[in-house]
Amino acid sequence: MCFHTSTTDKVKKLEKHFNVNIVDSSMESYFDKPTYHHNGFSHPNMLVIPQERSDVLAPGIWGIVPNYKTKDDIKEYHKESVRYGGGLNARSEKAFDHFIYKEAIMDNRCIVPVSGFFEPHDHKGKKYPFHFKDKADKPLALAGLYTVIDTYITFTILTKEASPLFAKIHNKKNRQPLILDEELTHNWLSVDLKESDIEDILHFSFPEDKLDAYSVSKDLFSPKVDSNVESIIHKINYSELTKIK
Repeated sequence: MCFHTSTTDKVKKLEKHFNVNIVDSSMESYFDKPTYHHNGFSHPNMLVIPQERSDVLAPGIWGIVPNYKTKDDIKEYHKESVRYGGGLNARSEKAFDHFIYKEAIMDNRCIVPVSGFFEPHDHKGKKYPFHFKDKADKPLALAGLYTVIDTYITFTILTKEASPLFAKIHNKKNRQPLILDEELTHNWLSVDLKESDIEDILHFSFPEDKLDAYSVSKDLFSPKVDSNVESIIHKINYSELTKIK
């Protein structure tokens, strides 16, 4: 699963990397402020590249909401759906069947640019957070789905069965977000994809040798600590995790 992300890249870097422009330049200063830890269950505003406007970065609310809801229903829906994960993640295996995802998979796909994300490792019943990032410090493109509620975008991040690296670290759920390379990032937003084309992308495995993965502070999971600080993405070694390299 993917419930925790970081977004520390400046808007200009995202614009250049993805060949897009932010939809409203007045938003640039807001999204230029680094967020070292987005807790998905707080349903933060994050930038996405929507299929309908694949040339822009637009603000979206993390936690997909059915498109028959109104803007006044969003907060209440998030409260009700928390038992199902708050709409933060969508299993790619259910993309064509789930009552929300099947309405979005053909025409409302999106890219969620992040600088990194976090997954938990279980060791003797205790959770140790790991941070994943691109080794070359490039933004990561996570595949997502979205709905438009009045003037609001709500989105979810697609997940897939874990690769060997993720299975080793995210060893309870054995899941990972669907990370796309540059070619598939472009293809994912194409309006010409058939169902079989989408299925192929859903099975893509991002090269593990391009990712850096390391353990970080347990403060990430503490509700009593402000974990949105730069140190939360710094490596911390745990002697009990010597086999996780």
